[in-house]
Amino acid sequence: MNKSSLSKNHLVALILAGGKSSRMGQDKALMLWENIPMLKRVYQVANKCTEKVYIITPWPEKYQPIIPIECEWLIELKNEGPLVAFTEGLTQINSDWILLLGCDLPLLNSNIIQTWATKLNQLSPEILALVPQKSQRWEPLCGFYRQQIKIELEKTISQDNCSFQKLLVKIPVQPLFIDSQIEKMLFNCNTPF
Repeated sequence: MNKSSLSKNHLVALILAGGKSSRMGQDKALMLWENIPMLKRVYQVANKCTEKVYIITPWPEKYQPIIPIECEWLIELKNEGPLVAFTEGLTQINSDWILLLGCDLPLLNSNIIQTWATKLNQLSPEILALVPQKSQRWEPLCGFYRQQIKIELEKTISQDNCSFQKLLVKIPVQPLFIDSQIEKMLFNCNTPF
């Protein structure tokens, strides 16, 4: 599948690169995986699968040297976690669907992402997200979200609840089945390897 077949969904990607990497002890986005910074690896997959790629971060100047110029940078102002960063990003993006990705997914597979994206046109309008799920646990930082989810995000944050897991059990979500290949793809680096 190529980008033009996805364009009817107006699918863009938003990569979160604002974490403190406290468990890792160093900036995950800049860590090399097979000699490529992890943020760049995620960008490359996102760029294959979507019309446009945005990166939201408090530190664009730190990452701009490793990312192609056609990427659009959004400034994360609050740096209060992924749910808040996603909400900030949505206020600056005008698209039907957003592929939300963490910057620490070095094994992302564009074929799997593109296959998932074909399901977007089949979802009923009340479904706000298409997200991988295994054993009642969501993988929210590799999922698709409708622009309309912003209302639910703002409600959740206003209630001092910044948990993707709690948000996703309250809204209409279509789960994506996780097999062993997808589980491998969803590996995220939180501790040194």
